[in-house]
Amino acid sequence: MADERIRRQLAFLAAQMMYLRTETEYFTAKRKAAKQLGVEYRHRPGDLPSNKEIRDQIQAMARIHEGPKRLEHLRDMRLDALRLMRLLARFRPRLIGSVRTGHVRKGSDIDIHIFCDSQALVTDTLDELGLQYDVEHKRIIKYGEERTFTHIHIHDNHNYELTLYPEDKVHYVFKSSITGKAIERASIAELEALLREEDPELNLEAEVERLEDHIDRFALFRILLEPLEGVKQSPKYHPEGDALYHSLQVFELARDERPYDEEFLLAALLHDVGKAIDPSDHVGTALEALEGSISERTAWLIEHHMEAQAYRDGTLGHRARIRLQASEYFDDLLLLHELDRRGRVQGAFVCELDEALDYIRGMNSDDAFDP
Repeated sequence: MADERIRRQLAFLAAQMMYLRTETEYFTAKRKAAKQLGVEYRHRPGDLPSNKEIRDQIQAMARIHEGPKRLEHLRDMRLDALRLMRLLARFRPRLIGSVRTGHVRKGSDIDIHIFCDSQALVTDTLDELGLQYDVEHKRIIKYGEERTFTHIHIHDNHNYELTLYPEDKVHYVFKSSITGKAIERASIAELEALLREEDPELNLEAEVERLEDHIDRFALFRILLEPLEGVKQSPKYHPEGDALYHSLQVFELARDERPYDEEFLLAALLHDVGKAIDPSDHVGTALEALEGSISERTAWLIEHHMEAQAYRDGTLGHRARIRLQASEYFDDLLLLHELDRRGRVQGAFVCELDEALDYIRGMNSDDAFDP
């Protein structure tokens, strides 16, 4: 492959996959990009773009699509990383990855190395802090050698990935898969210095305290949605299965119809969250649990989504029909009902819950609703 133009196309396609989060690994994205362009990568792998070339393309996409907000988001992520690292100080945390280097994009996690010989000690600490997390043991085979990495995914103000290493690795020099050089990382003190260097007027302690008091609404949404997986529904009305699967189907349909409408997408995703709390009054329970975290329009759509069924069936009383029809959100309600009815298909493709939440979070959420 002598054509440099094809190499640039490969880098662009691979970057696009990773920016849109359809792929998360550089190698897989390169391989799929090569296949898409009909390039035979097996014989000349050196002709494929480097990880750095792809990362540069990803950052160009982030600058174009996210603008100045990307830098504000980076600062918030670094502050939140500092907050969590202070809580986990006993494990000598080191911030790495895009939040350390500044190469964040929509959906980026906060990546932190921690050092402890006992996984149980770490998870006990997370339990004491009241943090929600999942543990993943990831098996990697590289250069014929098999290794297993322990990742702890925390879902709080942001998504964090902690990688657990033995204590004797705290001074080990980890190499970057992008540059081949030692990775950039920051201790608590180094991160504090970086934040003050970038903004000398920043009141660091006040900002960290603000984050400690702040409850991220997407963390709340996750807490409410995850239990729906255990809510089994009547096969007569919901042949698709559990309530989370149904909710994700409705979200997918809503994303096809209104990919730009955050409030409507949230109504589609959250309309049944009350079923895991009080099935006898799932609408009222949902509104109580979501109070202060959703807009008036989203709340109205959730509040009346059951009445829309009666409206369509012709069983809703005259006054209630007039009241619904008078709302500026009436057409939205009928669409939500239609998607709710269609989102009951066995075996339908749905995204993961994380992807749904990340998609909505990335829609300039602060502009759409400020709780």
